[in-house]
Amino acid sequence: MTFSSSLADESRPLVLDTSVLINLHACTFGQRILMAVPNAIVVPEVVADELDTETGRRNGDHGFLHGLVAQGKIGIVAMTDDEYEIFAALTSGTPSLDDGEAATIAVAARRDFRPVIDERKGRAQAIVRMGGEEPGWTLDLLQHPAARRSLGDADMAEAIYLALREGRMRIPQEHGDAVVVLIGIERALHCSCLPNYKGLLKRKSCCSE
Repeated sequence: MTFSSSLADESRPLVLDTSVLINLHACTFGQRILMAVPNAIVVPEVVADELDTETGRRNGDHGFLHGLVAQGKIGIVAMTDDEYEIFAALTSGTPSLDDGEAATIAVAARRDFRPVIDERKGRAQAIVRMGGEEPGWTLDLLQHPAARRSLGDADMAEAIYLALREGRMRIPQEHGDAVVVLIGIERALHCSCLPNYKGLLKRKSCCSE
């Protein structure tokens, strides 16, 4: 089962948040997915810095990003003064955002790029700053038609499963049931970040009785 990606017809450059990069690396197919997606992709310097830590280097997130930079698929961009004003407002307001989310929104808002953010607070602020337009999700990248053609159905299901299990990827509530069908109930039970996870546990318990 597949469902439409909100990025399928998007031609503007994409701006990726830190958690999106982590999810893509965790799914093990992230390089193939991003290389298949036709859009230009940028990452704010702030996001790159969040992966430039001992943990990020040890688990490979830093190398994943910079491998794609070396291949010319991702560009790392510095914020302009106008973008920094938005960044400062988002990181000091209530509720405040973390630096990566704030930088992603600031760059997207000023350059009319499409942000890709999974976290609830960041998405809410992005909608405000982008004039009501919703940001994309990591799941939209994974389900992009070009990515699906590159990976095929089996590898795509595996990529989504690993992003959920290893990256703890957040997905839209309304796609929860479709994702469970896609990856299978047994694998879904290993993905506690799924929005309907407690319901899955109850269903499994009932079926076992």
